Amino acid sequence: MMNRREAMQGAAALAAAGALAPAMSWAQGGEYPKPDATIRYVVPFPPGGLTDAVARQVGQQLGERWKVSVVVDNRPGGNGQIGADVVAKAAPDGNTLLAITLTHAANVTLFPKSPFNFQKDLRPVALIAGSPMLIVVPAASPIQDLKALMAAAKTRKLNAGSSGSGTPPHLTLALFNDLNKSSIQHVPYKGGAPSMTDLIGGQLDVVFSNFPESVAHVKGGRLRALAIASKARYPSLPEVPTTAEAGMPALLVENWTGMMAPAGMPDAAVQKLGAEVVKIVTQPEMEERMRQQGFNADARAPERFAAFLNEEIARWAHVIRTADIQPS
Repeated sequence: MMNRREAMQGAAALAAAGALAPAMSWAQGGEYPKPDATIRYVVPFPPGGLTDAVARQVGQQLGERWKVSVVVDNRPGGNGQIGADVVAKAAPDGNTLLAITLTHAANVTLFPKSPFNFQKDLRPVALIAGSPMLIVVPAASPIQDLKALMAAAKTRKLNAGSSGSGTPPHLTLALFNDLNKSSIQHVPYKGGAPSMTDLIGGQLDVVFSNFPESVAHVKGGRLRALAIASKARYPSLPEVPTTAEAGMPALLVENWTGMMAPAGMPDAAVQKLGAEVVKIVTQPEMEERMRQQGFNADARAPERFAAFLNEEIARWAHVIRTADIQPS
């Protein structure tokens, strides 16, 4: 018969084996996801927004290809922190995923006392797409191009609207001010649409806008686009120069979106999921659909996404500290 010590050691070994079983099955090519699985894809922003639209398209494709249920769960609030916290504390079984944006890279610096550690409690799965920032002014503005804005910002008091403190439009404004050594005043709004309304009405001088929020107004003649903060001109606005062409090559900003998972999700499952997302995003019909919505497909598997994410965190930490940006 076993003595008490041997029994305790045996129980501990069984417990350890049980805890390792999911990871071992994945590592050995086991089943992920299970046929009856429901994958919850948490979008930490309201329904109908840019991130939500991309997540629903990718989620639908993932569900169809894997024959599982993928449910988009909108958890807005806290500058994207509430939804991220939910996933950071979820079981690492691959059934809870998170949609993130540039905002989350900035949040690492903006929220140092967050209830979760973004870089330790979550792990990158795939980069999906990016939407370039568009610099727009009212159609009646005397500012005709980016160089004129750069000059005016040093000689006049200008203001710029954004969708909120620490959001991509605000961060792009802060980067512009840093590069231009100017001080355009920031005016935060609760969302991009109200800032567009006031810009069209002449209450604002400029907005460093999310592309999908302003492109229709540019095409409709209500706003003038000075430049697009990307490496190449955008097909739907071919007449608008890039920031490099317009005189500020370092002003390159895309509001990107990607997928993350709880940190404990096994490597084999992360690799399988990341590879599947890359396949989904690189389908020609998906790339075209995203392009029509103002996104450039930019599929990157876990390792490349992780490197990109670290670069973005460092880049925006510098901008945030230089501009002394505080969360609203």
